[in-house]
Amino acid sequence: MATSAPTTPTSETVLEVTGLGVDFWVDGTFYPAAIDLNYSVKRGEVLAIVGESGSGKSSSSMALLGLLPANAKVTGSIKLLGKELRGIPERELRQVRGNQVAVIFQEPMTALNPVYTIGFQIMEALRSHFDLTPTEAKDRAIDLLTKVEMPDPPIAFNKYPHQLSGGQRQRAMIAQSISCDPVLLIADEPTTALDVTVQAEILDLLRSLRTRLDSAIILITHDMGVVADLADHIMVMKDGLAVETGTVIDVFTRPTAEYTKSLLAAVPHLGAATVESSLRVTKARTDTRTAVLKFENVSIEYPKRGRVPAFRAAENINLEIFPGEIVGLVGESGSGKTTLGRASVGLLPIAEGKLTVVGYDISNASQKDLRPLRQKTGIVFQDPGSSLNPRMPIGQSIGEPLLLAGEARGKDLDRRVQELLSSVELPTSYRNRYPHELSGGQRQRVGIARALALTPELLVADEPTSALDVSVQARFLDLLQELQQQLQFACLFVSHDLAVVDILAHRIAVMHRGRLVEQGTRDEILRHPKDPYTQRLIAAVPLPDPLAQRERRETRAASKASEGQN
Repeated sequence: MATSAPTTPTSETVLEVTGLGVDFWVDGTFYPAAIDLNYSVKRGEVLAIVGESGSGKSSSSMALLGLLPANAKVTGSIKLLGKELRGIPERELRQVRGNQVAVIFQEPMTALNPVYTIGFQIMEALRSHFDLTPTEAKDRAIDLLTKVEMPDPPIAFNKYPHQLSGGQRQRAMIAQSISCDPVLLIADEPTTALDVTVQAEILDLLRSLRTRLDSAIILITHDMGVVADLADHIMVMKDGLAVETGTVIDVFTRPTAEYTKSLLAAVPHLGAATVESSLRVTKARTDTRTAVLKFENVSIEYPKRGRVPAFRAAENINLEIFPGEIVGLVGESGSGKTTLGRASVGLLPIAEGKLTVVGYDISNASQKDLRPLRQKTGIVFQDPGSSLNPRMPIGQSIGEPLLLAGEARGKDLDRRVQELLSSVELPTSYRNRYPHELSGGQRQRVGIARALALTPELLVADEPTSALDVSVQARFLDLLQELQQQLQFACLFVSHDLAVVDILAHRIAVMHRGRLVEQGTRDEILRHPKDPYTQRLIAAVPLPDPLAQRERRETRAASKASEGQN
């Protein structure tokens, strides 16, 4: 079944996939990840592949370029511009990668080399395919960083991946991917780590690339707002099978498969918060207990390292979180959200002010002073691939905090690990799997289970739903609310997804360029924002409706054109 129709009578088929199957050899058995997939993508078209974490959408797409681990078996036909890719020599396949087909990976921290600067890695991609001098390659790399809206491109050029925020790393990854003007771009969750304003710019960039080069794009995502904004056709996957295909308007307005209907029903909409959650806001705001987390005029500074000068990531922060309260921290990538989250659990020192966490003043605390804090706080990191030990089975990773804290051993530890796996919707049989054997969303759930292992008083959730598909995200948000109401832990919920924050948070704090520009209840911030930056942030949220999103995009483009003329 072909999923796409020609946009013009002469449009050329870039990719044609027939009978594609992917199986993984695990514990003496082949497990299917993709079963008999058939689709094609033409020039200038965007095919969105959507489905739950573990449905096979990333595995089937990585199979196109031979980017699967050694235990994978691929069957079927993969033709790029009429040429069969499956079975060609590795040397020929390397020429295809990057030059004709490029990939934006889901987790930039694991895709980028940690020992080389961002600029060097982009230059390396350029010089491996084009005859450029170092100066020409550097100019082109800085131009690419500018195109993807990287702040201070000449400075970012000399930074290492760990010195960038999650969203900035993703932008560097996109700049590297589009450096050779590929004919096919495989975008695996390209906007996962991006805030909504930059996401809108990246989607415009991908749209421009498609138009300028007449490229085909395969978009792998769980964000239905992104699908509505960019895609022409959709293939919905479940358990390795394509359960529904069609145009974006047909699938959104007239879905036929029950799974597709449930997927669309689980998409969070900004403004869909319930009356019950409004009552929770009132309860939380009247709480008179001592704050679990309290920033008082706190500033956080990163010291000078090599050629990178010192800079203040957060300035004059005043923020409180009480027991049983969830505070959503939103803002652009690089605004300082993650910096506050890491400081909250003692992973970053503060330069000025006073920081109190679960009753401990950690303003000038040593590593020894921070030890009692570790059992009372938990953190879910933004990048699950780099936060899990690749040599440790996930059951051991989840149980490690319990073991080190002396909370459980032996059979009791096994039982607790099984309970934690079940609480995040993972089969207990996964406990012996390694991180690379799980999908991005499954790895994120492992991180969540590990953070909740010691039932912390303070949970810092740094983009915990960024890698989760919408149906699992909905279940996780319900789970987090239930656990939070039961255990009454305080939660700093760092996110760029305003619809998720709308569902979950009692209060919202908005960060912009290292400062808190606005704080208030969910209704005050999302329904009646006062700061111009907050207003722009809310206006950039993509709508999970193709027609409404197209209208909003055209309005935004007309507004930009009007501003340019003035």
